[in-house]
Amino acid sequence: MHYVTGGTGEPLVLLHGWPQSWYSWREIMPALAEKHTVYALDLPGLGDSEGAPPSYDKATLARYVHRLLAGKLGLNRINLVGHDLGAGVAFQYAAQFPDQVVRYAHLDYPMPGPALSANAYRQASWHMSFHHQDGFPELLVDDDVRDYLSLFYGYVAHGGTSFGGPGAKAPFTAQQIDEYARTYQRPQVLTGGFELYRTLDQDERDNRAAKPITMPTLLLTAEGTLDFTRSTVQPLMSGITRAVEVPKAGHWLIAENPGFVTTELVEFFARGAGR
Repeated sequence: MHYVTGGTGEPLVLLHGWPQSWYSWREIMPALAEKHTVYALDLPGLGDSEGAPPSYDKATLARYVHRLLAGKLGLNRINLVGHDLGAGVAFQYAAQFPDQVVRYAHLDYPMPGPALSANAYRQASWHMSFHHQDGFPELLVDDDVRDYLSLFYGYVAHGGTSFGGPGAKAPFTAQQIDEYARTYQRPQVLTGGFELYRTLDQDERDNRAAKPITMPTLLLTAEGTLDFTRSTVQPLMSGITRAVEVPKAGHWLIAENPGFVTTELVEFFARGAGR
């Protein structure tokens, strides 16, 4: 598994979503690294991580992440942040290894589980149903990965049609899109990204079986989506101490309002385990 690290202090681990990589955290990592040793990971099978896991269900991916963090790096007490499908992995990490996660931040990811079936989850947007299909996404996207990602980024950005807006452009520079496309143009990584969606039924079963996590939890969502997202995660997280929408941000919270997100994360993790 590939990761980027820097800073000093208590470990702070960042898990990205789709279609991104560790690079999604790059702009805010310096501020986080002032107080923490930051680890931004490429999820198993994605980014510049090599090989492919046997399944992309989030419980399996969480165990791979744990092997890296606890097994290889010796990190047995971490602060944890997950965005999008990476938050699905992060939740499973916190659920499977609750004594090893001090505080957890869950960024803009409704959870399949007791309050939201995988089938209902897929009906929320065309892209979730499309990515779920075997083989079709790869066939249609393979030669146009960068173009597809560029359009998708705008679709779920603030003001994008996914949020009922008139449409929006991707909140990323051409260089940033090039970096994401560089990794997803690898056939194995492109398939791995779609497998994150194809395993949602297993994710629902695993989340239903998990005990609610109890460590202090921060919930950040896109503007206008807090109530819905909180309704899906609350049965799984009994320690939510703060839940807030990110102003003027769609799904790409970190890129669309980095100052707000950074402040929330810095203040939340500064409180420590018992404060």
